[in-house]
Amino acid sequence: MPTVQVRFQAGDADAPVLAALLETAFEADGYPVTQEETPAYSGIWTVDAILFDHEPETAEAAVRAVLGPVADRLAITATALDDATNWIAMSEEIRKPVRAGRFFVHGRHDRAKRPPTGQSIEIDAELAFGTGHHATTWACLAALDRLFLKRRFVRPLDLGTGTAVLAIAAARVLRVPVIATDIDPVAVRIAEANVRLNGVGGLVECLVADGMRARRLVEAAPYDLVVANILARPLMLLAAPVARALAPRATVVLSGLRRSDAPRVLSAWLPHGLRLAGRVERDDWQALVLEKGRR
Repeated sequence: MPTVQVRFQAGDADAPVLAALLETAFEADGYPVTQEETPAYSGIWTVDAILFDHEPETAEAAVRAVLGPVADRLAITATALDDATNWIAMSEEIRKPVRAGRFFVHGRHDRAKRPPTGQSIEIDAELAFGTGHHATTWACLAALDRLFLKRRFVRPLDLGTGTAVLAIAAARVLRVPVIATDIDPVAVRIAEANVRLNGVGGLVECLVADGMRARRLVEAAPYDLVVANILARPLMLLAAPVARALAPRATVVLSGLRRSDAPRVLSAWLPHGLRLAGRVERDDWQALVLEKGRR
């Protein structure tokens, strides 16, 4: 079954409330929910829910069931985003390269623009998230760039890898084995292709996993670096199982967060022996850098 984008528009007052209902219902299962003011400063917000392995009819029905009677007042559309519909490439932004610190992320069409220095990463997104264009991915890359200047990590883990751009970045700089997981088998196939394309096939191991629920993840622990660019609610659920798999003095980078999400995400992680060591912000999004066992 295809991936389905369910979309509607709402005003300033209603959009956050409706988006929060969808986040509560869907994000723990790995279905992203986003809201964006379109156009900027218009007071009109577009809310999207991306549901994997659904038909348009069932995806729309699921969203309507969550929203309740208010759904009858909304113009809700459900669009199948199959292999012929590159839903990430629908954004014109994706046609431009992105720089985050030493990292230069580009598509196939921009190979000629690669700088002579730094780390150029070629990403074909297809149906996976993570091209560097979204503020959350950019913030993760910027955070990794800063961390790699200070410390050498030897056992990194990328949870919710999407296109594997973060795992590729780590493997390129650290030259150590990296495990990259995603709950979506399609994303893992795309990640594997990107890993080979960027010449780190011998370093990055991609696998399908729901959070930390995979024997391979248990066997490979403990990790001294964990990167998770997912969504606020799944990140909160991951706090305890990830903390148990951390090495002493490990670093964790959490992203996929709006500024307003940070307090509740931190409330889930800090009780597990971690402290907030820094933030990287862009627009209304941020990455949190946490450290274990340091004061």
